Amino acid sequence: MGAAQNPVQVLGRAIAILNHLAQSDSGLSLTEVARAAGLAGSTAHRILTSLEAERYVRFDAETRLWSVGVQAFIAGSGFLKTRHVVQMARPHMRTLMERSGETVNLAIEDQGSAVYVGQVECREMMRSFARLGGRIPLHCSGVGKALLSAVPEAQWQRLPSLLPALTPLTLTSPDVLRADLGRIRQRGYAIDDEEHAIGLRCVAAVVFDEHGDAACAVSLAGPKARITDERVPVLGQMAVETAGRIMAEIGGRAPVIVSASGAGQ
Repeated sequence: MGAAQNPVQVLGRAIAILNHLAQSDSGLSLTEVARAAGLAGSTAHRILTSLEAERYVRFDAETRLWSVGVQAFIAGSGFLKTRHVVQMARPHMRTLMERSGETVNLAIEDQGSAVYVGQVECREMMRSFARLGGRIPLHCSGVGKALLSAVPEAQWQRLPSLLPALTPLTLTSPDVLRADLGRIRQRGYAIDDEEHAIGLRCVAAVVFDEHGDAACAVSLAGPKARITDERVPVLGQMAVETAGRIMAEIGGRAPVIVSASGAGQ
């Protein structure tokens, strides 16, 4: 009982529960919440009811499932308010969606992953969907590779010796990925060619902030049936142009990137 009364420990457990609920699309039962958080059922229920009282979680009496509540959304939206780039990028994202006919995403880098913070869905029946707040590996996504290409080459050398494969086309070799990052710098946009999900293609370009660091990446994503080999460079150029407009909007600047050979790019 004493451990449960430790405010720091209770807060950590509550945050862990919220994180697990946020990753579930349909909600979790009490048993699933307790198991995911490594807690006894009674402890998990006590924390859930406290969170429910503040509307951070909600309980569906019919399905007996717990899910994220409206207050968690309100609190999370506070982050987006501080990220002016999301608000400033949205008009340009909508224009890009109209021009391309494909879904447009905006992502930032956080703790070694790309996190989706903005999206404008296209009107096609078959379309790509990325959950806001969802994480995606850097090495096998268009936004992730665009963000990776913007960091100094010295950091590329720190890539893990083996990168996890999400599809048979994922770049799992650090050497192959480093070569791809070099090509991304040269042409200005990244390509995810079914590396994250079979049948899905994505092109993405990085947006730099006022310090010349990667602020975010903007991407176009859709089924390979529509994003054909012929359309990739066209859509890639659209992504580059949109990234440039967003960069101008936020007062960013593209850095002079120096390659390992010492030549500027």
